[in-house]
Amino acid sequence: MPYVDRQNRICGFLDIEENENSGKFLRRYFILDTREDSFVWYMDNPQNLPSGSSRVGAIKLTYISKVSDATKLRPKAEFCFVMNAGMRKYFLQASDQQDLVEWVNVLNKAIKLTVPKQSDSQPNSDNLSRHGECGKKQVSYRTDIVGGVPIITPTQKEEKEKGKIQNISVSSV
Repeated sequence: MPYVDRQNRICGFLDIEENENSGKFLRRYFILDTREDSFVWYMDNPQNLPSGSSRVGAIKLTYISKVSDATKLRPKAEFCFVMNAGMRKYFLQASDQQDLVEWVNVLNKAIKLTVPKQSDSQPNSDNLSRHGECGKKQVSYRTDIVGGVPIITPTQKEEKEKGKIQNISVSSV
């Protein structure tokens, strides 16, 4: 069963298939730390290990795209779920159905992107196109992924630059 430790992290034991497609699951102690943006695992609870023991594995939460039930993908592995992280799938096995559901839910909640809701008072469309709720300027952009790194490129010029060009063209006429 996952539980919350004193540092407000989700912790507990799961079995993991450390070598992809081996079918061999090993018991490990997992810590989901949203403040550190990581999901790490150890041979045992770090409190039971000698000081200085290193972790066995780790995944940055930003690399995990989806966590879902995998009992149909791995029918021989009871209570199995899968984490899609980059080009790899990590298969994990919970101790029972409730454990499986709880881990899938907490992991999906941890990786979910949240977008702030707009306030109830809607600004007029003219202001909305140029400024956000707090008067911050909004600029459209394009995002490309290059070598696993997001590259953000603005797709429109600044209003000031447009104004300068218009002023120059108006004053030159």
